[in-house]
Amino acid sequence: MNEFRETSLAAHSASRRHILRGVGSLITLPFLESLGARSFAAEAPKAVVKPLRAAWLYIPNGVNVNEWFPSGEGSGYTLSPSLTELEKNRNDFTVISGLMQDWAHSHGNGGGDHARAVATFLTGCQPKKTAGSDIQLGISVDQIAAQKIGHLTRLASLELSTDGQRSSGKCDSGYSCAYQFNLAWKNESMPMAPEMDPRLVFERMFGIGASAGSGADALRQRRLQKSILDTVLGEAKSLQNKVGAADRRKIDEYFSSVRDIEQRIERAEKFQAQMPDVKVPEGIPDSYEEHIRVMFDLLALAFQTDTTRLATFMLAHDGSNRSFPDLGVPDAHHYLSHHQSDPQKLAKIAKIDRFYLRQFGYFLDKMKSIKEGEGTLLDSSMIVFGGAICDGNRHNHNSLPILFAGGGCGTLKHGKRTVLPSDTPMTNLYLSMLDRMGVPAERIGDSTGRLELA
Repeated sequence: MNEFRETSLAAHSASRRHILRGVGSLITLPFLESLGARSFAAEAPKAVVKPLRAAWLYIPNGVNVNEWFPSGEGSGYTLSPSLTELEKNRNDFTVISGLMQDWAHSHGNGGGDHARAVATFLTGCQPKKTAGSDIQLGISVDQIAAQKIGHLTRLASLELSTDGQRSSGKCDSGYSCAYQFNLAWKNESMPMAPEMDPRLVFERMFGIGASAGSGADALRQRRLQKSILDTVLGEAKSLQNKVGAADRRKIDEYFSSVRDIEQRIERAEKFQAQMPDVKVPEGIPDSYEEHIRVMFDLLALAFQTDTTRLATFMLAHDGSNRSFPDLGVPDAHHYLSHHQSDPQKLAKIAKIDRFYLRQFGYFLDKMKSIKEGEGTLLDSSMIVFGGAICDGNRHNHNSLPILFAGGGCGTLKHGKRTVLPSDTPMTNLYLSMLDRMGVPAERIGDSTGRLELA
């Protein structure tokens, strides 16, 4: 493990940091074997060290427990009806059963389970019940890591959401909205506000200042700007003459991916510009599924280019009343989660569960499609997917629905279900993740030890 920590934090070669610059934008290139760092010592050259990334993905309102949780354990477990959405990805993840976020429970503070669920998910700390400015929680696992390794990348961390930013006001049963709309916390009183607009995420990643103004003025200004790829095209062509055929293909594929994201954002903006008398946030697709997927594409791109190694993505905040008419579910999600064992409501919850699992499958496929050295981007990542409520009707915060994916740079193997002792702190998993990233931490929130992961 010590050797792994040292290599995870090793300095990277110029090729890993190679940047194409032009007119206020920059593009950090992915791993290129042709320009890989080699040891100049007498011994045999060593392979380029690949960075280890981590992402935490949050889903709201609990699940249909009868349809979501599988049976059996180990590699011979049986996928549940909901998890069959990930059947082709079975060997890419582990179902971890028995995890709990205890501070999401009331502990004498009455209602507010949705606010507490989000607040505790990455911190394992008790949120102070207040709707004022005196919020108090704890540092989240991603920010613990960012303090140690954030300086190695251009962005210390990346915070994404589909629900926007709310850092003040009263939300759930007397709890500040800051708890319910922020996964990442820099310290006890400072949440890291997530970004929901793909355009702004795109501009932040590539070093372009966000366009001034909003609405039609901002759209006109953006249309005057050239594609960021156009601004670096000359330098890119020069670089392609210096690398091998495999890396030339990789650069072409990477640029195609960047261009595709640009065009998808532009299509969303064009659609919004044509909508009369409707105020729609710019760059956000009309389709919720497309919104999630373009954010996943941006997240994968951020990892691919080593723009950041740490990310959080709230697919929806807990308590979300989003409806899913495309799934045949016009009802509000939060309303349905209080199902009182109604078979019709439970069936609709299962449809929503499968929707979110499909999006996770999309992200796994995206990460697997990106080659890095002899493996893939998924091989050099760790990804937590799940929420801090099990059954929305009971508002229980134990036996959480959690999937753990990614190869951890060769330290993790999947395709199984791990059943832990009941009420194992979720933060124990996080300590084990930090170990793999070379980030020393004795405790996170309510952790009691480390999980044995293999």
